[in-house]
Amino acid sequence: MEHANADNRMQPEAPLIYRTKLPVRIWHWINAFSIFVMLMSGMSIFNAHPRLYWGQYGANFDQPWLVIGNHGDRGFVNLLGLELPAGGLLGVSSEGARAFPPLLTIPSHYDLAGGREWHFFFAWVLAISATLFLLYALVSRHLQRDLALTRAEMRPSHLWHDIKEHARLRFPTGEAARRYNPLQKIAYLAVILILIPTVILTGLTMSPTMNAAWPWLLDLFGGRQSARSIHFLCALGFAAFIAVHLAMVVLAGPINELRSMITGWYRLPQAKAPAATTTEDAA
Repeated sequence: MEHANADNRMQPEAPLIYRTKLPVRIWHWINAFSIFVMLMSGMSIFNAHPRLYWGQYGANFDQPWLVIGNHGDRGFVNLLGLELPAGGLLGVSSEGARAFPPLLTIPSHYDLAGGREWHFFFAWVLAISATLFLLYALVSRHLQRDLALTRAEMRPSHLWHDIKEHARLRFPTGEAARRYNPLQKIAYLAVILILIPTVILTGLTMSPTMNAAWPWLLDLFGGRQSARSIHFLCALGFAAFIAVHLAMVVLAGPINELRSMITGWYRLPQAKAPAATTTEDAA
């Protein structure tokens, strides 16, 4: 029996390419840190009144669409009238009745004023960095060249194929890995063009000062309570994006992905070589 010598040949090392430019890397880390702080400080603010409403008004006796509370030492989430048990994870903590536990909030103790200070400061950081990045992306054509979907990528069959490949944990290799895939493009565009602008505008709508200066914001979002609800849903969108993003980084190879976002250099993953074949002499 003779074994094919493919197993004995050394596979060439995958090439390193410069994939992530410095402005993109800087914005990525500023954006990531800002959103983490805003999510945690936002949960601290939410603890002051853990109910959400639609419309102009919201108070203890109005009808909320979301409530995070507790029955003694058992937390619950009431969504559109459907009560779901949350155990000791939500609705109650060692400090008493809290929608979100101290481990997830900034500050870790109940401090509405402190939570607002953290939230507002990093809201400005996010708004300024997002504006500068968007200007860079337009001037450098990063938005059009790297993030805009091509006609082929917008075809339902192409998108469905990409979804199935991700579900099977089959990620692009070789030259295809140089570029963002369609699902990445859609996710990044949703964050840059939808989530960030919406979370900033709804945040402004909740400010009485901005209501006086820009009353059209109240009309745009249907009232301060509706703006608060949309703001909360955007926060959930950010949290979902972060969870999926981190999972993809781990599955695709965390060292290679982190190197790309720290140094800019990325090693192109290579397709797996086909299994070696064997030949046998006829008996």
